[in-house]
Amino acid sequence: MTDRGKQVSRVHVLTSPLTDYLRYELAAYPGDITAGETIGILDKAEQDVTGLPDHDFWLFDDRDVYRMHYAPEGAFTGAELLPAHRLAEYRGYRDRALAEAVPFADYWERHH
Repeated sequence: MTDRGKQVSRVHVLTSPLTDYLRYELAAYPGDITAGETIGILDKAEQDVTGLPDHDFWLFDDRDVYRMHYAPEGAFTGAELLPAHRLAEYRGYRDRALAEAVPFADYWERHH
């Protein structure tokens, strides 16, 4: 997508110590970064993370916000398009997360 002028950014909020599954997941991020994605990490064990929702969300083209839903065991069950009046709220969450996140390479160097 970045080759078409799109910006792709992600902030992964997690809590260390990292589980084997998280290490597996994070090990794939360098390929995403090479493809043009910007990835940051917010580790709740290392940073005081406040003012963010307790769920995953995606913003598309800065105009559509989707809340992600998961089953209790963690399986993805679907996405819910939120009403347009919630967009400013979620832009604020995005901006806060991006401002507070540690660049992935810095985090990974310390934790793998």
